[in-house]
Amino acid sequence: MKRILPIVLIFVLVFNCKNTKKTTLTEENKEAEGLEELFTLMQGSFNSEVQSQVDSSYYNISLHMYPIWEDKGNFLYVEQALNSMQNKPYRQRIYEVIAMNDSTFSSSVYTLDVDSLWIGKWKTPKAFDSISIKDIALKEGCEVILKRISAKHYIGKTGDTTCISTMRGASFARSEVEILEDKIMSWDRGFDAEGNYVWGAEKGPYIFNKQD
Repeated sequence: MKRILPIVLIFVLVFNCKNTKKTTLTEENKEAEGLEELFTLMQGSFNSEVQSQVDSSYYNISLHMYPIWEDKGNFLYVEQALNSMQNKPYRQRIYEVIAMNDSTFSSSVYTLDVDSLWIGKWKTPKAFDSISIKDIALKEGCEVILKRISAKHYIGKTGDTTCISTMRGASFARSEVEILEDKIMSWDRGFDAEGNYVWGAEKGPYIFNKQD
């Protein structure tokens, strides 16, 4: 009986270790699958043409989001412009998408040093191989935290007052985002120090339909 007890104990310990390892791997797999799904949904060319035709208070905006630095993580070059003036974008950013857990993801925002050098480079994303993450600046507090609601459906937002903005008299900006298989809905607004609205769409988010 004394000899049997240690053997049983060893078996239990080994079995428990195997189960723990299996659980951890499953969680990691879910995390990776969710990250890959979200990152894929964010890629492509989009515009708000349909929305602008229905409601004239919305402009027809183009949105291009394409992966760069594919061997370094999940980075996207992002370019927004009036659809009729795509050679003069009003916003150029780099996003970095990471998994926080298997259902929560973060999209950090970076600015480029000289925006004009990168206009239209979503067509040739390999051009970004000439720079690295050391050459871009993180917009602290402007990351969007996204939750996976269901398959190919994510909803997220920035902190309420964490993203500093001085555009048009604002003190901070707030972004709300919804990502689906065929569209991205984005509502960016600026507020003054007292929390009064100063810029951005008043009625609700822009609806960017996927073009490719």
